[in-house]
Amino acid sequence: MTATDSSIATARHAARAAAEKLAEDIVALDVSERLALADVFLIASAPSERQVNAIVDGIEDELSKFDLKPVRREGRSGGRWVLLDYADVIIHVQHEEDRVFYALERLWKDCPVVDLQLGDDASAKATAATETE
Repeated sequence: MTATDSSIATARHAARAAAEKLAEDIVALDVSERLALADVFLIASAPSERQVNAIVDGIEDELSKFDLKPVRREGRSGGRWVLLDYADVIIHVQHEEDRVFYALERLWKDCPVVDLQLGDDASAKATAATETE
């Protein structure tokens, strides 16, 4: 079993919204064969709590356009690791230090990576913005 088309589409919309808010290292993993409660984990990071929250806001705004609301939201007040649970897609937006420490990609390394179709524009925009700071 693999992730459904709708889960992949949701992850791609969320990834684009995260990229627009300059999220770093955006990765999606197809966890459908290993985890019964979700199809895709989307992981993104940012260098500050403020940016973590801005990315979360951008994702929620974008997905609300498709009438998608998180079933559960955790960690918003701390801004270090925010989890947005959209049932089939679980989104982790982490402070870059927490991302290195918890290493979710390492924990789920056996899961296939989902092509988010972000293209070079999103990564180039994020890289250019961090270089100008």
